[in-house]
Amino acid sequence: MTDWKTLNYVVVDVEGNGQQPPELVELAAVPIVGGVIGEPVSWLVRPQRRITSFARGVHGISNDAVADAPTFTAITDEVRQALEHPALIAHNAPVDVSVLRRELGEWECPEVFDTLRLARRFLPQQDSHRLGSLVEAFTLADGLSPDLRPHRAAYDALVTARLFVLLAGTSDVPRSLEELRDQPAEGKADEAATLF
Repeated sequence: MTDWKTLNYVVVDVEGNGQQPPELVELAAVPIVGGVIGEPVSWLVRPQRRITSFARGVHGISNDAVADAPTFTAITDEVRQALEHPALIAHNAPVDVSVLRRELGEWECPEVFDTLRLARRFLPQQDSHRLGSLVEAFTLADGLSPDLRPHRAAYDALVTARLFVLLAGTSDVPRSLEELRDQPAEGKADEAATLF
């Protein structure tokens, strides 16, 4: 069995403008190398279409906040570099991966680990597998900077990284990489595949 720490990961979270299809307004990436969570890198992004009031109510990012931000095209190379890891992690990963594929064009997505699916498999006793519920249940935000808040990309990527490490390595016998690989998820569908 292969130690999960032998693979390097990047944890990703995206926030959208509320339009359909959604455009990025914020993106964060957090590396996990050798089982150690690194520092996040994040970008505010100026979308082509305005941020809806509904999306602003979720993540708090206003049109004024992104007025002077770069377009995604201007940061594409930086984002590609941040994503250069053999594996990608996200909570409810199909959402983040679909946005990245649309924005990055020819980008080849690495192996994906979805912490929503993993939590459903390894934490079946939890009433909810929503990220906020799991953060509260396992105090995953403890010690984070007070400047970080839920539904912002850096916060969500960091707590997702902590959740992954919890799921992968904090039991008496850490899980192997094979145990973490994609398998059918069990449990109720308590998280819709949408991006605000």
